Amino acid sequence: MEPVSRKHLASCHCGGVQFEVRLTDGLNTIRRCSCSYCRMRGAIAVSAQLDGINFLKGEDSLTLYQFNTKTAKHYFCPVCGIYTHHQRRSNPNQFGINVACLEGVSPFDFAEVVVNDGVNHPSDASSGPLIAGILRYSPT
Repeated sequence: MEPVSRKHLASCHCGGVQFEVRLTDGLNTIRRCSCSYCRMRGAIAVSAQLDGINFLKGEDSLTLYQFNTKTAKHYFCPVCGIYTHHQRRSNPNQFGINVACLEGVSPFDFAEVVVNDGVNHPSDASSGPLIAGILRYSPT
């Protein structure tokens, strides 16, 4: 397990948005979501506190997308279109960081990723967070 205090360098595909981020529990918080937006986006996210991100370049150029309750804030680069991070609906005190933006990390580094049930969002149900399934990757 990596130290909690480790900072990761991150950027979008074109490099127009660059940041460093301190993850809440390293890469141990990986997850996907099954909501309509995340299904289409297909990213794996890890957690960071709101004060755990420091933009080095391009923060002012980020594009914001919100839908439905408009609680979550999804940010992406307007040039290359890569989703970099979002402020979570399930925990507005956290960002979800796109692991593909982290230097030296690939979504294909993870054999299994928990998929949260975003269709039946925990904020809409009294039963708490639900798991929709497990996404598995087996390289050939």
